[in-house]
Amino acid sequence: MSQGTAGGEGAPQVLPEGKERQRKRRRRKKESKTRLVRSSLLLPEAETEKPKKTVLACNRLKTTKYTALSFLPKNLFEQFHRLANVYFVFIALLNFVPAVNAFQPELALAPVLFILAVTAIKDLWEDYSRYRSDQEINHMECLVYNRNEKKYISRYWKEVKVGDFVQLRCNEIIPADILLLSSSDPDGLCHIETANLDGETNLKQRQVVRRFLELDSEFDPLKFTSVIECEKPNNDLSRFRGYIIHKNGKKDGLFKDNLLLRGCTIRNTEEVAGIVIYAGHETKALLNNNGPRYKRSKLERQMNADVLWCVLILLIMCLFSAIGHGLWVWQYGEKKKPIFDVPGADGKYLSPVLASLYLFLTVIIVFQVLIPISLYVSIEIVKICQVYFIHQDKDLYDEETDSQLQCRALNITEDLGQVQFIFSDKTGTLTENKMVFRRCTVSGTEYSHDDNAKRLAMYQEPDSEEDEAAPKGGTLSQRDSICSHQSIKVIHRSQSTKTHRRTGSRAEAKRASILSKHTAFSSPMEKDITPDPRLLEKVNECAKHLEVMRSHEQPLSHLSPELCDVFDFFIALTICNTVVVTAPNQPRQKVRDRFELKSPVKTIEDFIRRFAPSRLTSGSNSSSSSSLATSKSMHRFGLSVLSSTSTESTLIKLDEKLAYSVQINNNGYSSQQGRTAVGSAPEEGELRYEAESPDEAALVYAARAYNCSLVGRLSDQVSVELPHLGTLSFEVLHTLGFDSVRKRMSVVVRHPLTDEINVYTKGADSVIMDLLLPCSSDDPRGKHQKKIRSKTQNYLNLYAVDGLRTLCIAKRVLSKEEYACWLKTHLEAESSIENREELLFQSALRIEKNLHLLGATGIEDRLQDGVPETIANLRKAGLQIWVLTGDKQETAVNIAYACKLLDHDEEIITLNAESPETCAVLLEQCLQCVESKFSNNTIDEATGNMTVGFTPLYPPSASVLSSLGLVIDGRTLAYALEPTLEDKFLALAKRCRSVLCCRSTPLQKSMVVKLVRDKLKAMTLAIGDGANDVSMIQVADVGVGISGQEGMQAVMASDFAIPRFRHLEKLLLVHGHWCYSRLANMVLYFFYKNAMFVALLFWYQFYCGFSGSSMIDQWYLIFFNLLFSSLPQLITGVLDKDVPAEVLIAVPQLYKSGQNMEVQCTVGNYAAWQNYPYRDIPSKEKPS
Repeated sequence: MSQGTAGGEGAPQVLPEGKERQRKRRRRKKESKTRLVRSSLLLPEAETEKPKKTVLACNRLKTTKYTALSFLPKNLFEQFHRLANVYFVFIALLNFVPAVNAFQPELALAPVLFILAVTAIKDLWEDYSRYRSDQEINHMECLVYNRNEKKYISRYWKEVKVGDFVQLRCNEIIPADILLLSSSDPDGLCHIETANLDGETNLKQRQVVRRFLELDSEFDPLKFTSVIECEKPNNDLSRFRGYIIHKNGKKDGLFKDNLLLRGCTIRNTEEVAGIVIYAGHETKALLNNNGPRYKRSKLERQMNADVLWCVLILLIMCLFSAIGHGLWVWQYGEKKKPIFDVPGADGKYLSPVLASLYLFLTVIIVFQVLIPISLYVSIEIVKICQVYFIHQDKDLYDEETDSQLQCRALNITEDLGQVQFIFSDKTGTLTENKMVFRRCTVSGTEYSHDDNAKRLAMYQEPDSEEDEAAPKGGTLSQRDSICSHQSIKVIHRSQSTKTHRRTGSRAEAKRASILSKHTAFSSPMEKDITPDPRLLEKVNECAKHLEVMRSHEQPLSHLSPELCDVFDFFIALTICNTVVVTAPNQPRQKVRDRFELKSPVKTIEDFIRRFAPSRLTSGSNSSSSSSLATSKSMHRFGLSVLSSTSTESTLIKLDEKLAYSVQINNNGYSSQQGRTAVGSAPEEGELRYEAESPDEAALVYAARAYNCSLVGRLSDQVSVELPHLGTLSFEVLHTLGFDSVRKRMSVVVRHPLTDEINVYTKGADSVIMDLLLPCSSDDPRGKHQKKIRSKTQNYLNLYAVDGLRTLCIAKRVLSKEEYACWLKTHLEAESSIENREELLFQSALRIEKNLHLLGATGIEDRLQDGVPETIANLRKAGLQIWVLTGDKQETAVNIAYACKLLDHDEEIITLNAESPETCAVLLEQCLQCVESKFSNNTIDEATGNMTVGFTPLYPPSASVLSSLGLVIDGRTLAYALEPTLEDKFLALAKRCRSVLCCRSTPLQKSMVVKLVRDKLKAMTLAIGDGANDVSMIQVADVGVGISGQEGMQAVMASDFAIPRFRHLEKLLLVHGHWCYSRLANMVLYFFYKNAMFVALLFWYQFYCGFSGSSMIDQWYLIFFNLLFSSLPQLITGVLDKDVPAEVLIAVPQLYKSGQNMEVQCTVGNYAAWQNYPYRDIPSKEKPS
């Protein structure tokens, strides 16, 4: 380096030192973000070469807080964090001072010791339960490789450590986070079930690390000398980054699909092996386990303020008594002492000032009863009992799903009785989340599937209680309209009422539950689809044409465009997903249908397929862009491994090979007959589809109804059985997973009939329509395509009006040059460490364009039982309901009418804006319209800015809330949530009876909840069933999760979990009312009885010279709170029912007592209770 450095003599010396320091700093910074993992089987002499590093966690699980030695000091330390305990200990110790003691010192300690002991015993029991659970898990067994015996031996989970090699078999639980290095699956696949992590029962694929997939012999842990560099332990379940550095210096990337997470279960694979990366409390599962949720209820916060007021009153009373005693002593002077005044040991009397000081401390001890010592412990006992009785309510049990209410936060039960705003998801919360294929349009032709509609009618009873709504019309003002895309529409909705309700019989529901016990989204209603005769005829016609053309070696171009679209439409429905195929006779065992690709390398696609280092894998159906992450396994022959230089060299070879063309016959079919295989249907039984979402399952079952069946899926291949053609095997090059930003997913495949590279895409119509190839109006074919798109858009609008969920299906054919160019940038994105997700996201955008529209689908998601009635009763109870959904506006509005969120007799304000400026104008005009129409209500304005307050929560005129509804789309909502507009938006929304937010993202949902919670200071409840609702549930004061079909993420993040939305009615109106009423009255009575007791003692001081004496025995004084008056409050707090459950359901308006805090320790209530004993005194003194 010094030889190549120009300059003076010092330059060659200083510059390398500076660079070396920079290199060390970079290395230290990198090491702080990563960890190195080596095999634990390395020889001792090799281990001495290891750099010093921090001690890695063992696999022992320890969730206990105490040990035998630390229990007493640690528990006391925790209990003294509660100021009330510190106060009572101080009072008890003060009683040991002879000059100020009021009671026997040992006796004064009894109450506080009893309270501390009860709390300590409760904590000890809880910790012992955790200890037993830990022992059970730590002593589970697994197979760990032993260097001395050179085989896998059985060890306890707690003995596993980082660097150990673990072997797992089918149906075994994974003991730690393990990097997958070997699998009995010939394709290096492993399927896991993540139900213990997120509740999802569908299978997920994991893949062996690339280089280890190439091994010709069985994996030998003793030969593993590679070093693994990966990120530090974190709780992100959807991401894993790292490298495995081999002995020759080459690197392989590591991704989430190479990692087996602790707590998951091995499925479909006889045997897998891997090295432990994270163990014990460093595993992702345990890092996500934050323990029980703790929230402070509104009543508890108010009670803490009341305790402070009691302390203030106590000090005032003590100060008054001390001054009174000082004056009483002072009036006797030095000569005239009362006979009962005893001098001190030195024969002198206390001065009035010193006597007042001692008396002040004495009366603090006497009046200590004012602060209820047993209040906090009593509240904990009452809440535990309340939760027990809520769990015992049979009305909150769902027979169909065999699930019941779960209370995951024990300390906010009373908040259920004070909820003012409900924020609800739609799909899976208000609806069943059972997606049923209903209608479709292909190549501009609509297929209504009337027979399928009749079949679906068998699963629901006729809804005779709702009549057809008569059309009504009306607008606020003519000036409200700005333009067609930016307008306020205040209209009366007119449409025929659709039931959207699944109210089938219990027997049918039970049957469906049994049939779909092992597979999600597979009830008879979802999978037994009746095909449309016209479309089925076209599918058969297409298949026959293809069979004839293949036998006569005719090109596919002879097929009509319409039939081509029909063929590609069903191919896209079948393969554009991540569905795993399982066999029925062996539950959850994968179907093996491998079609070997034995043709020589003679096309650029073959070259890419065999030498491209990496490809995108199937991502989970989540909102994270990390679903585009890659970790695709490759074929066992001719693989190239991703290294620091492999990407560049591969691309150079790629460019060289572009000169060669594929040898394909003029008939349009590939000469590689090995790609196409004709097979038969499964031998017996029907295949099961393990889907990640109900939408995927619905489309795959729809394609199967037209004899286009998915029969097998491997990491790089998907097999489809078609009528008259047998089984076709599509080579999967890349899978671009769905994410909430792109709102679509795509697969890049090689077509087995044409050998072309096709991109099949499905997604929301709002994004797919913008990605279509522009059509020329001069070209007849372009005109035809425009016509098809126009028809498809019209049908999509009709589907949305009918309340159906819509998806568009599109296709793109890539040339070899286009694919090679895209692959070059894609490989660079895959090999990048920084901003990898963003680069992969941009790579997906580059290929998902210039699409050809194939058609669209309409999927029905029915309302759950009792949803309309539940919403109607909750609204009568004074609850304002907001629905936040990601669906199209038309679909969401239709469902809102069906579930009675919106009524036909109310005016609907619809906000659709294209810019923040337009949104501001719309909000201003809306507020003015509401103000002019309802003149009884005014909008508070201060210097032009909206002021939103909580006084009153409910506007003075009930007619405003009962006649207005607000509908806003996602883009406008984003503008409305900006700091400059959020107050206006909230002022308008507060005056509406219901609010419907469409096309909203998970982040927007949480922002809306937070806005209402913070600005209005209102009690909020959020309810949802999926991972996209977690942020909303966590932000709300009360989070409710529904144990739906898409896993338990919402339940795990919630405070309460219910099986169905209809159970929310009784949970709030009955149990919420009871819990609040019981606790509020109990707390109020605690303060009342103590205040009355202390008032007697204080009144007596006027007759005893403020000497601190009491007319009650010290035993009664000490144990008044603890024994003599605590049991009645406990019984009342647990069992009191001020109103029967039937009345609370029949008269929901009774719920408003909790919302308005009518039973609370307010100054007015407190004074009223204090006055009760004296009300009848005059009447009692009258002569009889």
